[in-house]
Amino acid sequence: MTTRRDQDDSGTLDELIEEILVDAYGDAEQLGAFAEAFADRLTLPVDAFIIGEPVSVTEIDYDGNALRGLTARCRREGTGEHVVGLSDVRFPEGSEGARLLAAYRKWLGIEPDPKPATSRPTKRHKAAEDDLDLSGPIELIALAVKSNTARCLIPGTGREITLRSRDVWNRVPGEIMTVRPRKQWRYGGHPYLSGNVESSRLDVPALGLTPLGLECVGTWDPVKDYWGEEGEPLEEWVKPIIAGGPRPEFEMEQVLPGQDPEDPFRDPLLEAIELRAAGDSVEAEKILMDMLAEDLRCLDAHAHLGNFAFDHRPELALRHHQVGVGIGELCLGADFDGVLRWGWIDNRPFLRCLHGYGLGLWRLGRSEEAVAVFERMLWLNPTDNQGVRFLIGPARAGESWEEGFGDH
Repeated sequence: MTTRRDQDDSGTLDELIEEILVDAYGDAEQLGAFAEAFADRLTLPVDAFIIGEPVSVTEIDYDGNALRGLTARCRREGTGEHVVGLSDVRFPEGSEGARLLAAYRKWLGIEPDPKPATSRPTKRHKAAEDDLDLSGPIELIALAVKSNTARCLIPGTGREITLRSRDVWNRVPGEIMTVRPRKQWRYGGHPYLSGNVESSRLDVPALGLTPLGLECVGTWDPVKDYWGEEGEPLEEWVKPIIAGGPRPEFEMEQVLPGQDPEDPFRDPLLEAIELRAAGDSVEAEKILMDMLAEDLRCLDAHAHLGNFAFDHRPELALRHHQVGVGIGELCLGADFDGVLRWGWIDNRPFLRCLHGYGLGLWRLGRSEEAVAVFERMLWLNPTDNQGVRFLIGPARAGESWEEGFGDH
């Protein structure tokens, strides 16, 4: 339905177009007239947006190609200058640039005002934007990271914002970033922020997550369930476990976002692993990041992101695994003394995170910390399905990861 306001806006644009095109005949002259109008009425450079990305428009020109129309030379931080069709640019709502652009688009025969971007909060969005004080550094929780973009959570609000920054490529989901903001805007109703990431830290309790559930599934008895051969001498790592006697056994809750109840055979985690094996690491990581954006408690996503990074970026892999370990520890508490056997499938994501974390510490030369992680894994999962009992000796002896792990 066309409202009176739409009619009024349309009439105003018609008047503006007529004013701009007076004594201009034919496409070439009229395009030149629009270029002159922008030059006379708009002070450059001016802030604008292209597909939601903030840019600075430094020049608006008509080069004589009537098919191309008016062009805009835009500068975007970190990517240099580029030229685009002016009709693809969006100026802040209510600005003179937006008014002139609407007239130009209407003359082209396309929608004058397709949800213009705004760098100023409307009443509808004011409450969300008032949460961010852009006068100094702010904190954001990373949910998913891709290249120079991070989906983030504003602490304490439950609201998301997308951060554009060249510094986010080395951050991992679950870390709390300290950001010095530069600019804030909205596009398509979603808030965006640009800025520099000054630092990041891991503080799992500050994430405000609900701890994963923990279900008691019985009692593990080291004598009854001992896996060794009768008559064989006990290895040193086994003795304290046997001496510990029976302990309660638990299964940890597993969170797997993205599963489709209508399609029980769809497993996004398995899809990511298969894509990675097929050489499509980008799409594999995207699937895992999307799972974490939905729920940071998906420990298997942390584990596999760490595994993917381990060969070439061990420091990054360590942080992925460390986040998963920290989130798993939330449900165990400081005094947990139970058993989390590998045989209970939902325990495996946490044990994978621990395994990757221990290997990462060892590879980075932090052998004593790695030994402590391996010993904890044996205490939690005495059946040692992951084979860490073969790693403790070399790590404790001071062998490097390359020396010790390469032999097993």
